[in-house]
Amino acid sequence: MSKAPLTVCVTGAAGQIGYALLPHLCSGATFGPDQPIKLHLLDLNIEAVQTNLGGVKMELEDATYPLLKGVVTTGEPEVAFKGADAVIMLGAFPRKDGMERKDLLEKNCGIFKVQGELLNTVASKTVKVLVVGNPANTNCLIAATNAPNIPRENFSALTRLDHNRAIAQLGLKAGVPLEQVANAIIWGNHSSTQYPDIASATINGKPAKEVIPDEEWYKNTFIPLVQKRGAAIIAARKLSSALSAAQAISDHMNNWFLGTPAGKYVSMAVDSTGNPYGVEPGLIYSFPVTCAGGKWTIVPGLAIDEYSKGKLKATEAELLEEKALALPK
Repeated sequence: MSKAPLTVCVTGAAGQIGYALLPHLCSGATFGPDQPIKLHLLDLNIEAVQTNLGGVKMELEDATYPLLKGVVTTGEPEVAFKGADAVIMLGAFPRKDGMERKDLLEKNCGIFKVQGELLNTVASKTVKVLVVGNPANTNCLIAATNAPNIPRENFSALTRLDHNRAIAQLGLKAGVPLEQVANAIIWGNHSSTQYPDIASATINGKPAKEVIPDEEWYKNTFIPLVQKRGAAIIAARKLSSALSAAQAISDHMNNWFLGTPAGKYVSMAVDSTGNPYGVEPGLIYSFPVTCAGGKWTIVPGLAIDEYSKGKLKATEAELLEEKALALPK
């Protein structure tokens, strides 16, 4: 018996990440090869943007994806969110030259407050929401705070791109296929304070730090490379990551909906309340997680040395500062 279609909403859908993401969603790569979907594509209610979105819809029709059972394009969030089972929030106010982080947070606070309130009233109560638009962790927190009818664990922010970057760099350094690399971790914020951690990572089943016994490379090359990879891509392409971001979004949703492989964990920015690592509650903070049955669980009991504790605290402090600016008491 065929499955009922999932209604998948993508905000900011006319942008380059949206364009790169849609083939993943429609081909079955994200939600499974037997899972039909209906797309609700949302972008700015401006004629030129809606015309662009209409062109994307034409291409989706022409691509003849068997799993795609319908496409709605709109500039109205309440239309896009109605009945949504999954919402991928690419849209956010972009940072402009000379703009302070406080200004960016203020702009996005208004957007994500309204969208959170709409999700609260018109989306499925079991909707899973992934926030990608930056500052993603705090945008996610704003949306979740304004959607009290939806469980907080149903909101997450994307750090899978950073996680994938860490896996890739370990594979390149060790000279091994990527499938041999597992369990790198991204802690904290999707920003330059994030902490890419390889203490629990393995390469072909062996501890990564034994395969690559080079602490100087780890601290002085690997960590800043992963932290600043997005900026390096912008400098090279004059555009932000799209192809790799789309893959990371697909990976994140696939694991969240369908589960993580046995023995492997991934990085997701999720509600920090009740976490086993002493991170302040009430943040959206990236942790190592496993997923099963549509739910994530933070991996407990991992060793955290003094160097790592300092890095976890530094990224926590940034998130607390963002929270104070976005959600003043």
